Amino acid sequence: MTDCLHPCPLRDQTSIPSIDQDRRRFLSASLAASVLAVLSACGDDGPLGGDDDEGTGGGGSPPTGRLTVVLANFPALAADGGIARVDGGSTTPVAVVRVNATTYRAFSMVCPHAGTTITITTGGFRCPNHGAVFNAAGVRTGGQVTSDLRELPVVYTSATQTLTIN
Repeated sequence: MTDCLHPCPLRDQTSIPSIDQDRRRFLSASLAASVLAVLSACGDDGPLGGDDDEGTGGGGSPPTGRLTVVLANFPALAADGGIARVDGGSTTPVAVVRVNATTYRAFSMVCPHAGTTITITTGGFRCPNHGAVFNAAGVRTGGQVTSDLRELPVVYTSATQTLTIN
């Protein structure tokens, strides 16, 4: 019936999306949402997460960029050669090694081989999954062949007896 005297919205094909157009829009929106979900889940800003929140040296809140460590909270760091996990049990494990009274080194406790959290041993670290052994300088000394531990930048502040790990 093309005898309509007035424009008929049901006959105006430009205003009615086709099934193919609807399906394309749906698939495009679904794909975009999936990609955004994957990208947001993969957003890692480095070994400690983001870049502007501050963790606490006593533990509790996970580090998300900058980790401030109060040395008095970690008795193992009172002596040269002491090693302590300082992240407060967060999902980003960090250990500090005292070299001397004013020099400290920080390492990610994530094994570079398989991503397992390594353990602190006398004088170093060990991966419980595959046996890689690292000395207190983070250098692999035995076990599974892998790279050295990832070192993190540390700033020691003598006035407050704190370390800032980025």
